[in-house]
Formats: sequence, structure tokens, C-alpha cells
Amino acid sequence: MADMLDTGTPDLLARLDDGVLTLTLNRPEARNAMTRAMNEALARQLAEAELDPAVRCVVLTGAGSGFCAGGDVKGMAAAGDGTVGALTIDEAIHRQRVNQRATAGRLYRMPKPTIAALPGAAAGAGLALALACDLRVMASSAIMTTAFARVGFSGDYGGSYFLTRLVGAAKARELYFLSERVTADEALRLGLANWVCTPEELAERTEAVARRLAAGPTVAYRYMKENLNRAVNGELDDCLDLEATHHIHCGQTEDHREAARAFVEKREPVFKGR
Repeated sequence: MADMLDTGTPDLLARLDDGVLTLTLNRPEARNAMTRAMNEALARQLAEAELDPAVRCVVLTGAGSGFCAGGDVKGMAAAGDGTVGALTIDEAIHRQRVNQRATAGRLYRMPKPTIAALPGAAAGAGLALALACDLRVMASSAIMTTAFARVGFSGDYGGSYFLTRLVGAAKARELYFLSERVTADEALRLGLANWVCTPEELAERTEAVARRLAAGPTVAYRYMKENLNRAVNGELDDCLDLEATHHIHCGQTEDHREAARAFVEKREPVFKGR
């Protein structure tokens, strides 16, 4: 049975259902553009999810027909300053750093599988949040765009890091400099999306993947994710040593012993995350 969680703001909805935490960016009238309340709530929910054993997989999605338009450009225009406001420049930089690490950084690093489900456009920082997740499911009508050049920004929330590693340096520069729209089919071809489906199938497809991950060997997933993240930046010997340590640790888990028995008994294993 699903439990609706109190996020402290209507800008973010949270639902926990059988190990799957679904976080919904909830400003459909503004294509789910970010607000301070949304970002702070997202940071809190992700921090709690990382430590909560009841959460075995996290899904990030958007309400209505969009995923996330990134920063609220209309709000920035009305305020006359999109980055500082009443803060000093140093205060604004520190606040931005803290929030980026607590949202995009945590989606990337937290030792649990994360999925972005894109019903529509992911732009700017919204794209960065989607790329921070381990996997992406896109509706066929959805698009991706860096968008930053169109509003005179250089980019934030780790988008340059994630995009470069997913598509390579030259393509990442093209997508940042020109801010072209990437269709779902092109995103699939480039490796930015893992699956593309019809808009009507998006929720069902995402749930199927999320439930499969939530039912999987969580200890092994924890170490897989760390191995894969280290592989992006680490030296080969460091990666080999880390894999060896994690492999032996996994061999001591109840999940591994259950999987070995299930293999011999020709049945599906039942993982308990221990």
C-alpha cells in the first residue's frame, strides 16, 4: 500500500510504495520549474531516502506534461537577478553549491538505484537532474535540451559532468553551445535515455523497472553503483581493488546465499537486502 509523505511544500510530492520512492516535481503550470522550496524539499527527501532501509529505489518525475524546465526564468526576469537576490555573491555561491550536492550529487552518489521518468521536456537544470539518475525512461513526446545558452547561463547541477560522460566531450559541447532540442529517439541513440515508450506507457514502464530494482539485491547494487561511479574517474588499479573488496563483501550476504540456492533449485531468488 502506498504512503504519501509530507515534503513540506506542494512543489514536491513523495510516495513510498513497496520499496519504491516516487518524487514528483509538482508545478505543472510552470513545466515544473524549480523553486527554492522544491529544491530544499528534494534535498531533504533524498537525504532521508539514502538512509531509510524501506526505500530500495528512487524515481524522479514531473507532474503533468513536463519533467522539469530547470530554473524559473520568469521569476528571475521579474526579480531582475537570477542568481543572487538579497544574498551576497559569496552567499549565493555557497547556497548553490550546497543544494547541487544535496540534489543532483546525491542522486548520482546515493547507494540505491535512481530512475528519471520523463513525461515531457527536461531542460537546463532539469536535464541535469535527469542525467544525475542511474537510468532514464522517456515518453516518445519528451525532449531534452541544455537550454543554458538561450538564457545566458553557463550551466549548473552537474549537467556538464554528466553529459560529457554520457555522450563524450565533443557532443556535450555541441549540446551546450547550441542548445538544440534532442528528441526521445535521438536521446536513445546517444545513450541519454535507456528506454523510450509512448506517453501512455511511461508510468507502467517506469514502475516495472523500479519494482524490479526494488526487489533486487540492494547490497550488491550499493557496491555496483560505487564501482561504476569510481570507474568513471578512477585509475584501473583502484577500480580493480575496489571491485575485489566489494565482490568479497557481497559473497558474505544473505542475498548472495539465497541467489545461489535459487540457482541450484531453478527458481527466482527472493532478495531481502541483507
